[in-house]
Amino acid sequence: MVRTTPPRPVDVTVDFPELMPLARTTVRLHPRAGDPTTADSSIGGPLLWPSQEPWPTCPDHAGPWHLGYAPGDVRLRRRILAEAWSRPRAAGAELLTEEEDAVVERAGDEARIAQDGPVPMVPVAQLYAADIPTLPRPDGADLLQLLWCPFDHDEDYLPRTVLRWRTGADVADPIGTAPQPSVIGNDDYLPEPCLLHPETVTEYPAPHELPEDLRGRIRTWEKLHGTVYQYDLGVAPGWKVGGHTPWSFSDPFPMACAECGSGLLPLLTVDGREWDGGSASWRPVEDSEVADPSFPDAGGATHLNIGRGYSLQLYVCAESWEHPHVQNMQ
Repeated sequence: MVRTTPPRPVDVTVDFPELMPLARTTVRLHPRAGDPTTADSSIGGPLLWPSQEPWPTCPDHAGPWHLGYAPGDVRLRRRILAEAWSRPRAAGAELLTEEEDAVVERAGDEARIAQDGPVPMVPVAQLYAADIPTLPRPDGADLLQLLWCPFDHDEDYLPRTVLRWRTGADVADPIGTAPQPSVIGNDDYLPEPCLLHPETVTEYPAPHELPEDLRGRIRTWEKLHGTVYQYDLGVAPGWKVGGHTPWSFSDPFPMACAECGSGLLPLLTVDGREWDGGSASWRPVEDSEVADPSFPDAGGATHLNIGRGYSLQLYVCAESWEHPHVQNMQ
């Protein structure tokens, strides 16, 4: 199904023409629950993976002292909660029945188990250039795959990510069933399978990146128009390819390739939700009847969560696709 971002409340370049050269196009991915195959662009779906290529694992989480949740328990808890949210209930009534509450409790913290052996990376995203023509990629590649370790890593308390670029036609003997982790260290890192509905939109830099004088004039303008630049006009929320960095809790800081010091290209933003109370104007027209923002599928069909509701950006070296990518949370 198509997803359509509503027109911005105002054309901010009318009053601030200096923003025009700062505009960038980005592709909002609009993940929604589905049943993707290896032939689809997806979040949390199966990857088109050569059977002869080793599946990546995380060497940092291979001992029994690492505790986590069984993926089946995580999905069971989500399914019970989703069914509970979808049914009508009287004002003040409990969300869950006693039986459901008992199952959810059993699948919670008390169900944490030990990991035994290296953790297979979790498939997070698969993007075909046929669906996203502007996808940054090496010459000849037409497919990007993202996997990550489902445990936090000490350096930044984020999942460690792995990128693979491929030429889909070269995968003549795809893997049948990919390895699955027996334990998920953080249940926010297990995506639900979603199909994508890519849409190209225009966005502008976060206010943190604008000159102080321009930021001051925009703040004055906001009071007159009742529109908030940061949430309504600047950086689009949600999963997206390319675009601007959604600087939030930190000021912009220089980022460069650790291998050669070159500049970086924005590749992909991973975001658990497509909108919230502050960014509701970006809610697609087709989702306008979703009234309860706490409902699991209200812009959060992937069930992912980065930090405390932030997003994860991935960047690649502007000079070489072989150099390590860079990740940043905002």
